[in-house]
Amino acid sequence: MKFTRKFVAAGLAAATMFGTLGLAGCGSGDTAQEENPTTIKIWHYEEDNGAQGKAWAKAMELFEEKTGVKVEFEKKSFEQIRQNAAQILNSDEAPDVMEYNKGNATAGLLASQGLLSNLNDYVSKYNWDEKVSGTLADTGKYDEKGVMGSGDWYGITNYGEDIVMYYNKDMFDKYGIEIPTTLDGLKDAMQKFVDNGVTPLSEGVAEYPLQHLWWQLVLSKASDSFVKAYEMYDGDVDWQGEATTYATQTIKDWVDKGYISKDCTGTKAEDAGQGFMNGTYPMFFSGTWWFGRFQSDMTNANWTFATFPDTDKVVGSSGNIWVIPENSKKKDLAAQFIDITLSDEVQNLMGNSGGLPIAADPDKITDEKTKELITSFNGVLKKNALGFYPDWPTSTFYDELNSSLQELVNGTTDVKGVLNQMKSNYDKGVEAAGVKS
Repeated sequence: MKFTRKFVAAGLAAATMFGTLGLAGCGSGDTAQEENPTTIKIWHYEEDNGAQGKAWAKAMELFEEKTGVKVEFEKKSFEQIRQNAAQILNSDEAPDVMEYNKGNATAGLLASQGLLSNLNDYVSKYNWDEKVSGTLADTGKYDEKGVMGSGDWYGITNYGEDIVMYYNKDMFDKYGIEIPTTLDGLKDAMQKFVDNGVTPLSEGVAEYPLQHLWWQLVLSKASDSFVKAYEMYDGDVDWQGEATTYATQTIKDWVDKGYISKDCTGTKAEDAGQGFMNGTYPMFFSGTWWFGRFQSDMTNANWTFATFPDTDKVVGSSGNIWVIPENSKKKDLAAQFIDITLSDEVQNLMGNSGGLPIAADPDKITDEKTKELITSFNGVLKKNALGFYPDWPTSTFYDELNSSLQELVNGTTDVKGVLNQMKSNYDKGVEAAGVKS
């Protein structure tokens, strides 16, 4: 996801803070609720002109109208929340509700330290689990060790993200190539581009793009038990098994065939995206967070998108989550605000602003391409097909995956060696985190 590197750093910073401050088990328990509050403090770090920023501004407006309680909104930078979350949440300066990062190393860590409120009662009261269900719910639930996917509710999302294949239709038309709908069709299309001297896939190995493609290929062969073992430490990961071997071998084959440039080892995500936007490459496999930008920056190009062909699972997850700090004395009001962010009015506004809401009505979305995006994501949710991200299991795995894939693309390490390298890094990270029984 676009914040992957920040998630990694957040886990390390929070762990350092907890170690320094000795906060284990410091949750305040039954924090007294303030009687007849007149204000509520809300923090998030979304841009005002972004889909989430617009939607949540509307949610604050509706909240004030409904409750008569004034919102004291403070926009914090991602880094401010990342660096200071543990200290702030253990103080009287904590907000009453705030946006926070999903995953074991972030929300899971704070939940395990008693700094986030258990939301089970509010989930029951507002029936949030009817809108936030399946794999969307996994990022809001954490067990006593802070491992996501089971246990109690500590966060609620109201938007999502997945990874799709973007296609430049103008380039396909130029070479008389059909937009593929199957994996065989995708490979045929890539070969035709190569035959015409065009590298088909815009890729970057310095950041997330290639590891997302690698994980998509893993997911196309992976069982539910494999994903649970990999992401939630429920069982052992077979690193030399069918799914990982197929994905890693396929990346090597696509490099050898010229579908992926050998020169992409130092390419960052922004450069890979620019390569698609400027028409150098006809395909780009990346997140729905690019969607709005392509709409605004590719007005003279004809482009489309689709989920990866011939797979039951796709790379993606919920968006970030709303959490209620344990020290808040206005938890009931905080829960009311969260509920409003899931309302039809707010969800539909997010969709019409280029976001990917989880509970919008596609018929209320005016832009046809955005409607198509939401309908596509709703289809993914209906199939419970979100397969998360490959770097989530450990705080260092993001850079380690990129390093291993760079060696694969460079040809300095073979498929088996790359998988052994990944296994070693994964096992060390999981052991250091102490999250596996």
